[in-house]
Amino acid sequence: MAKIKAAEVSKLRKMTGAGMMDCKKALQESDGDFEVAIDILRKKGQKVASKRAERDVSEGAVLATTSSDNRIAAMIALNCETDFVAKNDDFVKFTQSILDLAISEVPENLEELKKLDLNGKTVADQIINQIGIIGEKLDLSYYQKLEAQKVVSYVHQGNKLASIAGFNSDEFDNQVAKDVVMQIAAMNPIAVDKDGISKEVIDKEVEIGKEQAIQEGKPAQLAEKIAVGKLNKFFKENTLLNQQFVKDNKKNIRQYLQETDKKLEVTEFKRFTLNV
Repeated sequence: MAKIKAAEVSKLRKMTGAGMMDCKKALQESDGDFEVAIDILRKKGQKVASKRAERDVSEGAVLATTSSDNRIAAMIALNCETDFVAKNDDFVKFTQSILDLAISEVPENLEELKKLDLNGKTVADQIINQIGIIGEKLDLSYYQKLEAQKVVSYVHQGNKLASIAGFNSDEFDNQVAKDVVMQIAAMNPIAVDKDGISKEVIDKEVEIGKEQAIQEGKPAQLAEKIAVGKLNKFFKENTLLNQQFVKDNKKNIRQYLQETDKKLEVTEFKRFTLNV
């Protein structure tokens, strides 16, 4: 067995991020061949991933960012098993490295993101390597992007919730954009406005409203009107522009935007939270 120097172990650790003992053992097993040692560490990661395939990964980090010109926003979620790992600086930095790659390359979907090169290996392979290093199952479970004249991102403290939003103009106060994206995070709207809600969802809400009215003893002929009233309340609570502004409940988000610029619109938004 080759005698492994501390400098070689340190070098392999810098190359892979693996633990010192894991690096030493891999170098000993490979007789000092770095490429073989890296493959050994990777195989260890694959073995760990296989063993932990059925483990629950409800913890993790949700991060979002924007491009330097504020025209593209991206958001990802990297899941892990425990809150201890989720709060680890190295785990968060690794998640951030994937997000930085996403905002740079702007892949179309999650599968394309996993295939991108991250420091000489695909994102998917780097995740497998991290499984070997950390000893927990990891899963890159979410990726979304949006493009607009102006975009803004928000990550809630603790990295469990994030949101991104796009606007049709870049000539307005940044604070307004921040207020809107924080509103999205706090109030979880399902669409920008009423026309963004599918017919299936509307029909379901009307049906629920009718059934509730009938169960409350209301005459059948009034059930339709009552259901419409409940539907309007649903729109007010669940569409961004019709929600009460959390910082001033005397106005809704539509009114807040129009006070800034009557032509200002939210073009799109995304929101993601871990189920914890």
